[in-house]
Amino acid sequence: MPDIHSTAIVDPSAELGDRVTVGPHTIIEAGVQIDSGTTVASHCLVASGVTIGRDCRIHHGAVVGSIPQDLKFAGEKTTLTVGDRTTIREFCTLNRGTIASGTTSVGSDCLLMAYVHVAHDCKLGNHVILANLVQLGGHVYIGDYAIIGGGSVVHQFEHIGKHAMVGGGFRITKDVPPYALAGHEPLRFEGLNRIGLRRRGFSRETIEALQQAYTLIYDSGLNVSQGVAKIREEMELIPEIQDLLDFIAGSKRGIVPPLRP
Repeated sequence: MPDIHSTAIVDPSAELGDRVTVGPHTIIEAGVQIDSGTTVASHCLVASGVTIGRDCRIHHGAVVGSIPQDLKFAGEKTTLTVGDRTTIREFCTLNRGTIASGTTSVGSDCLLMAYVHVAHDCKLGNHVILANLVQLGGHVYIGDYAIIGGGSVVHQFEHIGKHAMVGGGFRITKDVPPYALAGHEPLRFEGLNRIGLRRRGFSRETIEALQQAYTLIYDSGLNVSQGVAKIREEMELIPEIQDLLDFIAGSKRGIVPPLRP
């Protein structure tokens, strides 16, 4: 049975799984689904259209599934989903989708630190970490295991690839390719995320292949298109290299430029 504080307001149509805990003065609106073992702390709002997975932790003052901050939103029925074992810290705000995609989604095993904002139609993969005060514009895509440092602001429609890491306090106005480090102002490619890749068990051979690919793209005197062509001609297209090529091919805003002296 769920454990609901006497001051909480839970709509009778909300579906709360076994061992769900709802703290003081929290509001759970109609149609919400929360799976077993999830804790929603005090003074939170979980709005209509939200589905939350198992064993999540939603901390004090978070607002999950409020309507989009988009003037085109006309009250259409949209959703927000959160995977399993994800932590949403104090005063985070997550907006549900618009008619453009219908949903905002946050994967499993993510950590959204205090005051993070996830705007409408964003898609976050699994094991994503957004440090304090990260602000996502609408339609942002973030791949698995990506990390964004505190206070960074992501322009709408930007993509950040899997296993990428962006430093704190930056404006992200170009796509950050997978496995990369990005920093500086304006944002620049700083190198391969070697430490992160080693920690996650990537082989030395894979890391060196990615380094070779990024050298062709960023440090060979070639433009991006020429670098991609060179990779296809000269390198074995292991899955990680193919991830990089697919990301570049799908980038509509262009990838971050190189760091120049």
